[in-house]
Amino acid sequence: MSDKVKEQGSIPVSKVQRAAKFISTGAKVGGNYVKHYAKKMVNPALNREELHQNNASDIYNSLSELKGSALKVAQMMSMDKNLLPRAYQDKFSMAQYTAPPLSYPLVVKTFQKHFQKTPEQLFDTFSRSAINAASIGQVHQATQGDKTFAVKIQYPGVGDSVSSDLKLVKPIALRLLNMNEQELNHYMQEVEERLLEETDYTLEIKRSREISESCTAIPNLRFPKYYDSLSSDRIITMDWLEGKHIKEWMETNPSQEQRNRIGQALWDFYHHQVHNLKQVHADPHPGNFIIQEDGTLGIIDFGCVKVIPVDFYKGYFSLIKKDLLIKEEELNQIFYDLEFISDKDTEEEKKYFKSIFSEMIALLGTPFHVEKFDFSNNEFFNQIFQLGDRIANDKMFKKSNQARGSRHGLYVNRTYFGIYNLLNQLKAEIVTTKPDWLS
Repeated sequence: MSDKVKEQGSIPVSKVQRAAKFISTGAKVGGNYVKHYAKKMVNPALNREELHQNNASDIYNSLSELKGSALKVAQMMSMDKNLLPRAYQDKFSMAQYTAPPLSYPLVVKTFQKHFQKTPEQLFDTFSRSAINAASIGQVHQATQGDKTFAVKIQYPGVGDSVSSDLKLVKPIALRLLNMNEQELNHYMQEVEERLLEETDYTLEIKRSREISESCTAIPNLRFPKYYDSLSSDRIITMDWLEGKHIKEWMETNPSQEQRNRIGQALWDFYHHQVHNLKQVHADPHPGNFIIQEDGTLGIIDFGCVKVIPVDFYKGYFSLIKKDLLIKEEELNQIFYDLEFISDKDTEEEKKYFKSIFSEMIALLGTPFHVEKFDFSNNEFFNQIFQLGDRIANDKMFKKSNQARGSRHGLYVNRTYFGIYNLLNQLKAEIVTTKPDWLS
């Protein structure tokens, strides 16, 4: 992690402190809009780029001080590239693994609370500065004998502030995401459930073991071992996996064969989870993957796992099939079950939304329709972004007074777009395996 990232000596924990921070951030954003429109009166040709940059900096700086679910939402939004202007994407993506860390005295205080010991009393060595810092916690390196550990420490107050933070971040999200309030509320319950799970480190260790043990037969994957005696509900100690994040690794100019091998391991990892386990590592951002010297892909974080209901799985992937040979009556039922249409819709609305969501899922399913798919193909991603722009500016969506799509789709869509984005960064060509019934 860069030495330029300044450490925090404290973190706002109480609801009053955190609310005050959100209010002051809202005031800054409002001030930026006033300045922008004042300049635009003088220069009508002025675009919104400076406004976006100023807002992105002010929002990110505040959320990074607060940590927790508010910063996590920013991180999630940065992964959905068609939702935000580039200034926000670039700034919010810092939440993935370069957020400002907490200072060492706060780390010691957390250890004393959970183990009644300091880090130095538990380990032979312990890095005073965080190696990586993200939205929910930060990672330190430690040793004990000949073993090297990654020790993940949750920020104080994060677990207790999820619900209140999401209420406070909602006005910012509404403005940035161009959603109506009813639509955002529909998904916020799902986001809250996943974030509450992410703050439960005991659950994370359990899921990490279950999924990693189930994936042992998949080639070129590596998972850390977890240590219960050095972990608690707010601290996780696991093996340290040495290696590089995807961006750093790509700077070493790996061969096409090496990139394909890492990409295939990533695809196979997700294929097994989605289609066999029906639960998935739903946080596929670059900070959660390490490429090791021996050409294996290390998976280092299982905080966000989405359990996929069987009924949702069947309907969702039925629409991805290349030759959609489903009777009209059955197809309508799938659209109802996935909440793309409802009885409140007019016939015109039903026809329109069935068409647009069929297009969206068909586009998402494009890699499934060939034996091999080249994810360096930027035209495929341009089509995704163009469809996103079209939907964001579509009158039918804007006048619709209801949310569209099952809440279960939020993390499944995010997972697939996240995987596709990582494979695009790798410029990998993948054998796109699929279940027999989906062929």
